[in-house]
Amino acid sequence: MRLFSPRLMAQIVKELLSVLRDPKSRFVLIVPPLVQLFVFSFAATLDVRNVDIAIYDRDAGKWSHELVERIGAAQFVHRLLPAQSPAEFKKMVEQREVIAVINIPEYFSRNIDAGRIGKVQVILDGRRANTGQVVLGYLNNIAGGLNAELTTESRLTNESAVVNHWFNPNLIYRWFIVPSIGGILVTFITLLVTALSIARERELGTFDQLLVSPCTPIEIIVSKMAPALLINTVLGLFMVAAGIFLFGIPFTGNFLLLLISMVLFILSLVGIGLMISAVCSTQQQAILGTFAIGVPAVLMSGFATPVENMPTFLQWLAQAIPLKHYLIILQGSFLKALPPSEVFANAWPMAVIAMVTLTAATLFVRGKLQ
Repeated sequence: MRLFSPRLMAQIVKELLSVLRDPKSRFVLIVPPLVQLFVFSFAATLDVRNVDIAIYDRDAGKWSHELVERIGAAQFVHRLLPAQSPAEFKKMVEQREVIAVINIPEYFSRNIDAGRIGKVQVILDGRRANTGQVVLGYLNNIAGGLNAELTTESRLTNESAVVNHWFNPNLIYRWFIVPSIGGILVTFITLLVTALSIARERELGTFDQLLVSPCTPIEIIVSKMAPALLINTVLGLFMVAAGIFLFGIPFTGNFLLLLISMVLFILSLVGIGLMISAVCSTQQQAILGTFAIGVPAVLMSGFATPVENMPTFLQWLAQAIPLKHYLIILQGSFLKALPPSEVFANAWPMAVIAMVTLTAATLFVRGKLQ
């Protein structure tokens, strides 16, 4: 088979037209991913803002007043709601009016003036566990700042521990989330485009024409692969450009290495999508198959939780997920100038996955054509 034989080029053109000739299809491929990138970049964040906190102050002394003032002035606090009794702040938590309660005992200021430790009780809404832990961290920082001003010993202790955040010194969460969301969106679009290709042929009744065509299974796979590779490479590059120019994320890596990694990533997804398409009879089944594969892949990719925290079996399974390796390259290319050795260490697994999935897809298609 010649690499660019006329019948192969004809098949590629047919596949491109089937995807792009319909205005609605072009709209679905272009507009929703871009809208989702902008929406998710601001919505998917672990930063906590505009929370309400209840204050049960039984001390009303100098230091309790100072603590309350500092909490009220914090950027993450929307309102401080005074509570007059335990029953009242319990009701606030039960009705989700507040995320936390600061219970200041009556001896708080007296203990501090006497040189003893001033303790307060923090009650968190356990139904919002992640948000509560973030709020607790913020409150600990406020209390630590106040504690550093009380005694010389505390001041020396706090100044002796200097914290530096490499690669993201201001802890801008969007610098992490935008590249990750770009990779996730490319994952779903690639799987969807390829999963619908053969299933669409079956629904339209044109799959039977492939049975009598002179095209080989490899040519069919290549023709199905080319539109997805082209469209999603352009989409992936646009996601990278949006991160750099629209969100102002510094790009410190090697663009050529990132492009090669992106192509390997998309090829590995194309193989998975074609296997889904080969075993599905309708486009509805292909869509369901895409989400059945895509959602677990995102959850196990390390996007939300570290892979190292998962059970050993899932850690091994995560190595077969292309998104896991691509996110390491993508995030590293943006923020830490990932060296070529690290890029290669995560690129070769995607190349192996691509070879395995494309080979399996070819066998599946050959089985359907016989």
